[in-house]
Amino acid sequence: MTQTFPGASPRRGVLSIDEGTTGTRAGVVLDSGAAHEVFYRPIRVSHPNDLSVEQDPMEIWTATLEVARRAVGGAREDGIEITSVALSTQRATAMLWDRVTGRPLLPAVVWQDRRYAHELTAYGAEWDALLLARQGRPVGARAPFLWAARQIAAHSEVAEAHRAGRLLFGTVDTWLIWRLTGGAVHATTPTNAASTGGYLLERHAWDEEWIGHLGFPLDLLPELRSDDSGFGTTDPAALGIAVPLAASMGDQHAALVALGGLAAGQGMCMYGTGAFVDAATGTTPALPRPDISGVLAQPGRRQGDISHYSLEAYTSTVGSALRWLCADLGLFASPEELGEEAGRVPTRPGRTPRFVPALAGVRTPVWHPEATASLTGLTLATTRADLARAVLDGIAHSVCDLIDGVADTMGTPFTRLRVGGGVSGSDPLMRIQADLTGLPLERVADSATASLRGTAYLAGVTQGLWSSLEEVVAAQPQGRVFEPAITATERSEQRAAWRDVLIAHLGDPALLPPRDGAPEPHTPH
Repeated sequence: MTQTFPGASPRRGVLSIDEGTTGTRAGVVLDSGAAHEVFYRPIRVSHPNDLSVEQDPMEIWTATLEVARRAVGGAREDGIEITSVALSTQRATAMLWDRVTGRPLLPAVVWQDRRYAHELTAYGAEWDALLLARQGRPVGARAPFLWAARQIAAHSEVAEAHRAGRLLFGTVDTWLIWRLTGGAVHATTPTNAASTGGYLLERHAWDEEWIGHLGFPLDLLPELRSDDSGFGTTDPAALGIAVPLAASMGDQHAALVALGGLAAGQGMCMYGTGAFVDAATGTTPALPRPDISGVLAQPGRRQGDISHYSLEAYTSTVGSALRWLCADLGLFASPEELGEEAGRVPTRPGRTPRFVPALAGVRTPVWHPEATASLTGLTLATTRADLARAVLDGIAHSVCDLIDGVADTMGTPFTRLRVGGGVSGSDPLMRIQADLTGLPLERVADSATASLRGTAYLAGVTQGLWSSLEEVVAAQPQGRVFEPAITATERSEQRAAWRDVLIAHLGDPALLPPRDGAPEPHTPH
């Protein structure tokens, strides 16, 4: 029983789990909409070769258990009643496991994996137009269904599990839902299914024609449910509590909710392992344009029986680029030191050196999945501060390419742009980003927990903690606003210089679409 002071109302909240690519968080989101104490544990990402990216499904599960149990314990000590559990997860990271033993049969294939990119590109001519019209995305550079089909064919243990009816397939959300419910529920949601490249946007169904074309056995598909439809009850053996598992969302979709992307034109940028720019587009999907690369239509959330759509563009390497430069190469002691060094360098159009952070290919403004990163323009006069500034400039320009692409696809400017995620904590990066976008950027007050809070808000509305998403989002404190500090002319010069860098690096100016006629940035009131 929840213990409270005499006459006091018990505090209530949602236990929210946010399983990201490089770490797992858990905390109780209180009925105020704020996160209580949040616990974190990093998880490993392995790179067996230049194209492959993998994780251990059991490490994902044990990390989830550890942080969730700590959050439950903290809530119990502080007299907080947990009404439900909500889940947000990295998307399109897939795995295969044995339903009888509960053990994964192979490492999980992470969403950054590009091992089939060349092969999938060959399908583009035949399938891209079809998939764009019904899924809101082209063939792309990854396909969890193709990966699973190949593993069944290549590994006798996996094939035998399939023949025996023991094999289960799913993305991280499906794996954790199955585990958290003691194996009772094998399901996924639109905000996770869409990223696999197999979800029919307007039918809320699997694209069985495309999935079957990839050789994937259709009997392995998880059940599709709405993001807030409920996924049974948590197994007390897992978390020590038996409450409804009320909502499950892809992490960027959850972040869009927390950052107020509820109505058309409201957008967000999340800076984490990669950078994701999302904008709500209403209850009718805004489909991608063939002349704009890398912008995808998707369900922003499916609430009840109504799909609320969004657009998204992303770059794979932001936080991962900083980690590579600092932890792997040792060029800077930390991302914070890199930011401090970058702040010593004034803004100058055309300044060298230049860093193109294409460590895992380029999607926007051009589709070039096998592109590599570059650092150019070095001289004997180049300093560490120059290098640091080049890194932040490159990241900010790459994100600006995403913002431009989403706005052009919407056909209207952003009405509001809020930012979050761990890397958004860099003030120097946010100042550069505001300059290059020409938009005021509001960094939400608790930016690191956006995904965790967004999916909890969805669960809380379902459970009656709040009357609507709008109510709880509006109740959150305003964050710091970064205003543009350069002129429109300076901005245009810097963006033109960046496009020249991309042309030189990618080697084909025809790959870059003209920017003439793009909507002018809108300054929110």
